[in-house]
Amino acid sequence: MAVRIGINPITWSNDDVPALGGDTPLEVCLSETAEAGYAGTELGGKFPRASKDLDAVLATYGLKLVSGWYDGRICEKEVEEEFDAILPHLTLLRDLGAKHVVYADTSRGRHGAIHDPISQRPKLAEDEWESYGKKITRLAERFADFGVSMAFHHHMGTIVETDHEIGRLMAGSGQAVGLLYDTGHCVFSGGDPETLLRHHLGRVVHVHCKDVRPDVLKRARALDMSFMGAVMEGIFTVPGDGSIDYSTLLGMLADNGYSGWLVVEAEQDPSKAHPLTYAKMGYRNLRDLALGAGFEVDEREN
Repeated sequence: MAVRIGINPITWSNDDVPALGGDTPLEVCLSETAEAGYAGTELGGKFPRASKDLDAVLATYGLKLVSGWYDGRICEKEVEEEFDAILPHLTLLRDLGAKHVVYADTSRGRHGAIHDPISQRPKLAEDEWESYGKKITRLAERFADFGVSMAFHHHMGTIVETDHEIGRLMAGSGQAVGLLYDTGHCVFSGGDPETLLRHHLGRVVHVHCKDVRPDVLKRARALDMSFMGAVMEGIFTVPGDGSIDYSTLLGMLADNGYSGWLVVEAEQDPSKAHPLTYAKMGYRNLRDLALGAGFEVDEREN
């Protein structure tokens, strides 16, 4: 099966903490994305939000739009209200040819939670899971009918963080709720990426590839750091530069016929981790690992 390799612009600029690369122009991000070899990019805060403008900018650098993050609130909203809120975002993605939206449910305070100790974050009560699964399924079906399917992003500091919670979500929702499989968030939350992937291979529609530095992970959990505090300390890096066994994980995806994007998304402090250096390292490592796992890799169009 063939995959394409993309990157998230968080390598250059972090939308949650503008001090991290906030002064880096979009043109630098995109030109270096192309220079590093990537076929596409996910959205960032500096990207144009008008379809024609974004299409023109990406075409300048020969890049495709992979997807784009959305701060969802389906836990707190009704389906129609949430669909109406996300519609401009879905329209932009569909206009640019993206097949999935990166949907994370940030209800109950995710933006506060990423700056709080990791032990303090919103959770669903036991009696909320059944209705939650039904509601998010209805939302995902609306997305699919519109033409952009849901890639649900399990994320530190949110109501769906741990392997157990991902399992509850997958068990209680329909096939329209695709899983964005994120290796780094799985490990940081205390999970096992191989076990998680084995349990949910059939639901994976999008993959975020971030590696983990085990010494920082150990310290972050011992000190109950915040998510962003751990990012600032360097918990994440690009694939092949940490402790995650990507050869095994990519082999599982290849054997199951995965044919979507593999996205390098390594949140780091750009003043400590030179963006172009790590972008090139991430592309080279992930490409070699993907080829070794049996994938064909569609190269960028120059």
